[in-house]
Amino acid sequence: MQLIPTSLKDVVILEPKVFGDERGFFLEAYNEATFKTLGLPTRFMQDNHSGSRKGVLRGLHYQLNQPQGKLVRALKGEIFDVAVDLRQGSAQFGQWFGLVLSAENKRSLWVPPGFGHGFLVLTDFAEVSYKATELYAPAFERSILWNDPAIAIEWPLDGQPTLSAKDQAGSLLADAETYPASTQL
Repeated sequence: MQLIPTSLKDVVILEPKVFGDERGFFLEAYNEATFKTLGLPTRFMQDNHSGSRKGVLRGLHYQLNQPQGKLVRALKGEIFDVAVDLRQGSAQFGQWFGLVLSAENKRSLWVPPGFGHGFLVLTDFAEVSYKATELYAPAFERSILWNDPAIAIEWPLDGQPTLSAKDQAGSLLADAETYPASTQL
């Protein structure tokens, strides 16, 4: 597995070795020893799997307590996946990184604790799977508006996305509870 740095410190792309022939392909999406060697978490508490139609935007989500690191990949279709640094005191606070994850490119994105996460479905349908380092805790979950001008994510979108009520009611970064500089993540 190859680790590819991104413009955000601690957010990395994982590109697996893919073994293919006329039967199909095989890859390791997670290997404890490999992750340990790469300096990535090896303990995950929860696996999540979602299916969404084109134009659905999920996020930008994060948990203040029990912050989750997420290892995200698209199993079917294509998404534009985004991480936003929400660590007060970080030189990159409020900055974002995005890339296309797809069933075809088989890449994963590591989004560490302290970052908001969201994605936009680019194909007719996409299935997304992600491993989380902490359990989902609805009482601690927060959402930042997908189109906050202070963050200025360049979503590859024509028109308005389809959002949940929770995501429609997200906060602007300026008003949001974020991770204090003193928080150890």
